Amino acid sequence: MLTKSDRKAIISLIKQEVIPAIGCTEPIAVALCVAKATEVLGCRPQSIKALLSSNILKNAMGVGIPGTDMIGLPIAIALGALIGKSEYQLEVLKDCSPEAVEEGKKLIAEQVIQIALKENIEEKLYIEVICKANGNSAKAIISGDHTRFVYIAKNNEVLLDEQIQFKSNNKVNDIQLSLRKVYDFATTSPIEDLRFILETRDLNKSAAERSFQGQYGHQLGKTLNSKKNEKLILGDNTFSHILSYTSAACDARMAGAMIPVMSNSGSGNQGITATLPVVIYAEDCGKTEEELIRALILSHLTVIYIKQSLGRLSALCGCVVAATGSSCGITYLMGGTYEQITYSVKNMIANITGMICDGAKPSCALKLTSGVSTAVLSSILAMENKYVTSVEGIIDDDVDQSIRNLTRIGSQGMDSTDKLVLDIMTHKQCR
Repeated sequence: MLTKSDRKAIISLIKQEVIPAIGCTEPIAVALCVAKATEVLGCRPQSIKALLSSNILKNAMGVGIPGTDMIGLPIAIALGALIGKSEYQLEVLKDCSPEAVEEGKKLIAEQVIQIALKENIEEKLYIEVICKANGNSAKAIISGDHTRFVYIAKNNEVLLDEQIQFKSNNKVNDIQLSLRKVYDFATTSPIEDLRFILETRDLNKSAAERSFQGQYGHQLGKTLNSKKNEKLILGDNTFSHILSYTSAACDARMAGAMIPVMSNSGSGNQGITATLPVVIYAEDCGKTEEELIRALILSHLTVIYIKQSLGRLSALCGCVVAATGSSCGITYLMGGTYEQITYSVKNMIANITGMICDGAKPSCALKLTSGVSTAVLSSILAMENKYVTSVEGIIDDDVDQSIRNLTRIGSQGMDSTDKLVLDIMTHKQCR
């Protein structure tokens, strides 16, 4: 039974993890760290050194930076120093202008920016920035979370040092969830306490609709939304609408459009995937606003729950986790019971576990589309009481143990895969 304090803590957790973001969160987090170091330095840096964990480096190499028509870390770092405001958090570059981009290109040409891999660290989300000018130096470190500063210093004066404290309590949060607790919270909490989640619908659906009007990335969403493909291949139906809206929002985000989306657990793509399949299904099928709200809470909180044991970044593609959340939401909207929702989770884990993350980039739209198509399939099977059982693969009778099996593979088993992917990507860049 959830207590009043439990509900309050979970609402606080969702509001902490589901926040607006402009652009891919890894290069934006680097820009945020640069902005903070620049603010502490108190002037324009004459040199900027960014030391990054391999997962940050991997996710920032090939993605578009909002408002620039450019990809990768150098322009994100330059803009973080020139116009970034740390108070904006993951919207740190929202004041970007054509003039700032031109100034950023000059800063890159001056070769004041140095980017390197931070060696010998266990934390997968680690950003260390050192800015220098006129004999002064400022350092800022983000670790464990895209907006969490654990160290700030100017010259020899330490302004913040939470590194030891953070290492001793390196968790996404202190609230221990289970799928049952997630379901009970989503389905029994007072609806007025949950209404805030509709902002995910508003931001992410708007991003998709703006993407339909432009030419972003591989234009997967726009292509799927075309009358030719809808009618002749996929059909003009709820399934095709789910695929086109989800991929369209990702197209725009990965291409660097200056379009905000609502993220989940530090990832805009996870926020998109947890939101749009649920929204489109609810709208197409005439579900009530209350049903939509509860389904969105169920979807987003499931993602947060899975990420508790998986961690912020891993070799496992985030669409696996986020699409599992949306499958729960869709199953709920189909009239599914808690038991049938557990079936949808097991079907998801049995199907797309192992999809690798090879960095943030325009082709992420393809992976999101694979994830949400699997989500719909898993929900359809669950509603027929068909699911993958414990005699098959990594699935356990207990749904929470199945989730832990998934996250164990993603956080431990795929470590060597992560290193190999980065090695391939970095050597490819050098050719």
